[in-house]
Order: sequence, then structure tokens, then C-alpha cells
Amino acid sequence: MNFAQHLYNLALWSAQPLLRRKLARRAQAEPVYAQAVPERFGHYTQAAEGHLDLVWVHAVSLGETRAAAVLIQSLRQTLPGMRLLLTHGTATGRTEGTRLLQSGDVQVWQPWDTPATVQRFLRHFKPRIGVLIETEVWPNLVLQCQQLGVPLALANARMSEKSTRKALRWPQLTRPVYQALQAVWAQTEADAARLQQLGASAPQVLGNIKFDAQPDAAQCAQGQAWRAAAQRPIAMLASSREGEEEAWLQALQSPIDSPAHKQPESAAPCGSASGVQWLIVPRHPQRVDAVEALLRSHGWRVSRRSQWGPQGPQVAEPQNQPSIWLGDSLGEMTLYYSLADVALLGGSFAPWGGQNLIEAAACGCPVIMGPHTFNFAQAADMAVQAGAALRVGAMTEAVTRSLELLGDEAQLKRRSEEAQKFALGHQGAAQRTAQAVAKLLIEGR
Repeated sequence: MNFAQHLYNLALWSAQPLLRRKLARRAQAEPVYAQAVPERFGHYTQAAEGHLDLVWVHAVSLGETRAAAVLIQSLRQTLPGMRLLLTHGTATGRTEGTRLLQSGDVQVWQPWDTPATVQRFLRHFKPRIGVLIETEVWPNLVLQCQQLGVPLALANARMSEKSTRKALRWPQLTRPVYQALQAVWAQTEADAARLQQLGASAPQVLGNIKFDAQPDAAQCAQGQAWRAAAQRPIAMLASSREGEEEAWLQALQSPIDSPAHKQPESAAPCGSASGVQWLIVPRHPQRVDAVEALLRSHGWRVSRRSQWGPQGPQVAEPQNQPSIWLGDSLGEMTLYYSLADVALLGGSFAPWGGQNLIEAAACGCPVIMGPHTFNFAQAADMAVQAGAALRVGAMTEAVTRSLELLGDEAQLKRRSEEAQKFALGHQGAAQRTAQAVAKLLIEGR
């Protein structure tokens, strides 16, 4: 063990009391963080049963868990009778992951990355193989798997230029870790090249498994029905992050030379009252109340998804009292994308790196995105080339382009069709990855 690894272990060991306090604070807004806290430190109530086909999948948060869902479905087809060990780091990931469990499966928190905690986790559950989703490379998690003979792969792997530069600052820590991975299955050639630069051995490009996700049919139908019942086009700010809501509100209220921005005498704010209904869905559910307060401080009425009921938002909204619709539910992005005619992609108008636009495309919802898409660079570029997305420089331009698109029915229809075609044209990565897992499992026996 080199000096960098010693320093890292000391920092993680010293931070354990801080982690407990952080979990207690976050549990005030998201009670799931208070559940099964000892699991994070390698103490479990589940029976310690090894199993020949116990497959461990780690999906840290909501986006990774949704990607894992597609892979897990393919794994169950490729490895009949397998048991799943599913781990997460966030409350949204764990909540979403509960839906993926079958009889005999186990779900626990990701072990805190100290050698002792990771060893307790691995020796308790004895997984035959581990699959980390996208970027979740933790030094002790990887090195302890190597030491204990657990084959570990990084699936649907992505690595941005920014993250690569950061990792290269600590080569004594990162290089042995990436070298210890048994396999790396990257989304793109660029991701594979950067991962190899960090030390990964012969990464393969298998594609992005998020293209294989099938939109929930019931949510699609519900969203489309509500959209048909609306008497105006619907635009959405999807998965918004801190700072983007304020920029969006300023863009809505700026004097843009567009008929859709001319406010009627009956309303102070522009937007929904002028012919376009706006919907906003914050990326993190714990921010919903703060976003509602921000909207109201700008003079908007707010209609929350939780208030709509089965009849939809039109019933919840009094006539002649326009409001902004606020998505405050979890696991309904398919519903929201099916409800909207066009979506502004959150996380891309501030330097957050963007969000996954594949789900929007699969629902036939064209996307307008800002300049910051480094976390999904190739998917974003391909979507622009396919006509499924537009890229703009700032939020004001995004609002303007969305209103122009909503005013051009033929272009809107064409871009919706291109979005669905784009999503369908890149499928197959989940099955390729499942087969690679099966091969690695056989080789590791």
C-alpha cells in the first residue's frame, strides 16, 4: 500500500462520524437515509448466505439505478435463477431499486469505503461477481475485491475529460484501482480511451444500456391523454438543478420579441397565460418545496403533481388562473416527458454536466439543451446530429427556441419522430453487457 492509499484510508476512517451526522441531517428531508444505517459500516441483519450465482450490482443513485434496471432484466434472462445483491448510496437510488427485487434478492447500502467495512461486506455476502454502474469506482471497493478474488467490472462506463483530469492528479491512488478492475465496458470510444489513460486494461465499447430502457406504457398513455386534454402546448424544464430555476424564471419574464411572450392584461407573469403551459420537474425531490417558494416569489401560482389526481392537471387548475405545473413525484419522468411537447434539459444550463436525454427521446419529446453536457457528451452530440435535440448557449435562448418550436407544428412533429428514431437506433448494449457478465462469471469460477 503506497502513501496515497494510506492517506485516503485515513481520511475515510476519520470521516465516519461526519458521515453519520450528514445522514441524520439528510434524513430530516428524506427519511430513507435513516434506514439501516449500520449497513453502511458493514453490519447486516440479512442472513450470510453465499450462492454460486449471487450477482452484485452497485447503482449509487437514481440515474444509475434506472440504468441498472435494464441490465438486471437482461441478466435474469442470461443467468436464469440468479440472485441479486443490489447496493446504493442515495435514498432515491434505494427507493427506485426496491422495485427491481425478486424473491431471494438482497438490497443494502453501499459499504463506506474503508478496508474493514468493505471486507465485512464481501465476506458476509460472498458475491460471485460485482458490477459497478457508470462511474462508481471506489478504491477499497475495487482493491478488496481483487484481494478476495471477486471479479469486478465497471459497466456502462463513462469518464468525462474533467473527471479524467482530476483522477490524474492522484496517479498513485487511481492507477492501481483502475488496473485492478477485471473488466471495463464503456459507453463510447472516447470514454474507453480516457479510462485506459487512467489504467484500465483493454476496455471494451459495448454502448449505452440506457437506450434499452422501455418507457412505462401506462405513464406514456396517461401523459399523452393529459396533453391531448390541454388547451395549450406544454413546455417542460426537466431535472432542473440549483441556479437553473432562477435563470429560467428570468428568461420567462424578459422582454423577448415573441408573440408567446406578450403578456395579457389578466396576468403579470408571461408564459402559460400567453399560450404556453410550463411544467418544471426538479432533479432532486428534496428541493421541490424550495422551488415552489421560488416560483411563488416571482408571482406565479403553482399546481403540484401530487394535487392533480387521476383527472390530471386541468382539473386541479382553476380557469383563468394560470399556474406553473410542478412535478413533485418520484419515478414518473416518463409521464412528464409524455405530457410535454418539448423539454429544456436541466443540468446543462449551469456547469452540472447535463442529464440523461435518452428517456425524453424514447417518449418522443424533443430536447433543448445548454452548453454543459460533459457527463453525456456523445449521447448529446448524437442527439443533435439526429435532429432529436437542439443545443443553445444560454437559458434565454432555450426559452425562445422552445416557443418557436411550439409555434411550428410541422417542425415539432418531425423532431418528435426523430427523437423516437434516435432512441430506437442505439439499442442492444444491455444484452451485450449481460453476456459479458456471464462470460466473466464463468471465467472467475
